[in-house]
Amino acid sequence: MNVLLWILQGLLALAFLAAGAMKTTQPKEKLAPNMPWVNDFSTGTVKLVGVAEFLGALGLVLPGLFGIAVILTPVAAAALALVMVLAAAYHVPKGEYASLGVNGAFFLIAAVIAWGRFGPWPL
Repeated sequence: MNVLLWILQGLLALAFLAAGAMKTTQPKEKLAPNMPWVNDFSTGTVKLVGVAEFLGALGLVLPGLFGIAVILTPVAAAALALVMVLAAAYHVPKGEYASLGVNGAFFLIAAVIAWGRFGPWPL
């Protein structure tokens, strides 16, 4: 179980590191063709989402790697799961159902990590 959780943590961290880095370093205009939702939010909000994703990704792996404050790993996973719920809640009313697959997959992976690391058998 521990190996599976580490694999999931690594994959999810890579995805959120890339997404967070893109949102924090690219102008909204460059993001808009692939992420039309950015047009509905201020630049600051888009950057905030990017920073949250980036920090969440770090929280998935760094505490376990260094053995410091390991409770942050399931907290980061739960927070990223919440980000995916909020993203889905945005996309559904807009009729952007194509985005729900990614939101759902990332939610499930984050939820499994949170469940596995919060469980009564901390791994």
